[in-house]
Amino acid sequence: MRKVWLIMAVIGAFWAGKNYPAGKIKLFNRGPSPTPTGVTISIDKLKSQVLPPAGFTFDLKWGDLGTKLIKIGVIDRNKFDKLFTNQPQLLAYLERTDLNQVTINTQTAQFWVDVLWALGLANKSVVLDEGPMKQGGNAANFASTGGWTLGKKDAMAYYSKFKLIPLDDQQQARVKEIAENIYRPCCGNSTAFPDCNHGMAALALVEIMVAGGKSDEEIYKTVLAFNSYWFGQTYLEIAYLQAKNGVEWGRVDAKKVLGKAFSSGMGATAVKKQIGQVPGLTDERGSSCGV
Repeated sequence: MRKVWLIMAVIGAFWAGKNYPAGKIKLFNRGPSPTPTGVTISIDKLKSQVLPPAGFTFDLKWGDLGTKLIKIGVIDRNKFDKLFTNQPQLLAYLERTDLNQVTINTQTAQFWVDVLWALGLANKSVVLDEGPMKQGGNAANFASTGGWTLGKKDAMAYYSKFKLIPLDDQQQARVKEIAENIYRPCCGNSTAFPDCNHGMAALALVEIMVAGGKSDEEIYKTVLAFNSYWFGQTYLEIAYLQAKNGVEWGRVDAKKVLGKAFSSGMGATAVKKQIGQVPGLTDERGSSCGV
C-alpha cells in the first residue's frame, strides 16, 4: 500500500492546462498547475475531453499498409467486410494507398484495433522475435495469436514474417524501449509483451510512428488517445483522478499515464479504489478483446 500511495502522491505534480481539442490533436502546452482547492469536476466536460465524439485525427503514414495486409492474407477481406460492412469509409484503408490521416473515435475504435492488430502481428519485429512472446518457445497460445481469426491462414503463418514497416536496428530498439513503457488495463503486461489484441495494435501504432520519425512525446500522446477509446471507462477514471489534483486531461504527462502505475490492470484498479464510486462516471465501454 505504501508504494501505491507514493505513486498517487506524484500525480499532484503533473502539468495542467487546456483541453484536448476535437479533431486534429495538438502538442500539449505546459504551464503551472492550478490550485485544486474547491475544484468542481463536470463529468460531461471530462467525457468531452477524454472521449470527444469527433475523436482525434493524426497524421500517420498509412499509405499502402492496408493493401499489403490484404495481399499477404493476414486480413481476409471477406471476413473483414462482414464486420464493417456499414462503415465503407473505413474499409477504404484496405483499398487506397493515399490515406495518411487516421481518426480514432467511438465509431472507429474497433476497426483500428483490428487492423492494427493484424499489422502488429505480421510486421517483422524484434519485440515479437526476442521478447516475452517467445518465452517458452511458443508464441501461438496467446490471445493476440490464437485469437486472430480474420486471416486466410493460422496467425502463426504471419507472425513477424513481413517487413511491412521498414525499421532499422536503431528504430527497432526504440520501438522496444517505448513499448516497454506502454501498458493496457486489461492485464499487467506492457506493449513489449503484446499478448492480447490491444497490445499488438499498440505495437503496430508505435512502429508506424517510429518509422515516420515522430517524437517520443507525440507517440505517447497518440497511443493514449487510442487507448482511451479502447478502454473508455478506465481513462475517464484516470482523468477524474487527475482533475481532483487540479490537472486537466489536456495537460497530463501521457508517458506517465500510460505507465504501469495507471494503465496496467493493477494501476487501473488502484485508481478505481482511489476515486470510489462517482455518479455519472460509468458504463463507458471501449473495444472488446476479441474480433
